[in-house]
Amino acid sequence: MPLSTDDVRHVARLARLALTDDEVESLRGQLSDILAYAEQVGEVAAADVAPTGHAYPLRNVYRDDEPRPSLSPADAISTAPEAQDGRFRVPRIVVEP
Repeated sequence: MPLSTDDVRHVARLARLALTDDEVESLRGQLSDILAYAEQVGEVAAADVAPTGHAYPLRNVYRDDEPRPSLSPADAISTAPEAQDGRFRVPRIVVEP
C-alpha cells in the first residue's frame, strides 16, 4: 500500500523532523518501497519454520558475577572534583517551581 504525503508528514512530525516538499515526496516513495518489501517477506514466511532470535547460538562469555573488594567510600569521594559532607557535589539539574 503506497503511503500518502500526509502519512509521511505525520511520521516526520512524530519524529520531530522538518521536511521540505521535495523530501516528503522522495521519502514517500522510499518508505512505500520498504513497506512493500516487508509485505513480500511476510508472504514468504513459512509456518513450518521456527522463529529465530539469533542466527548463531548465544552463550554468556562473561565471567561469573562474584562479589569482589571495591573502593572504600573515602577512596571514591577522594576522586570527586567537588565533595560536601562525604557526598559527591554535582550541579543542580532539577529546579523546583
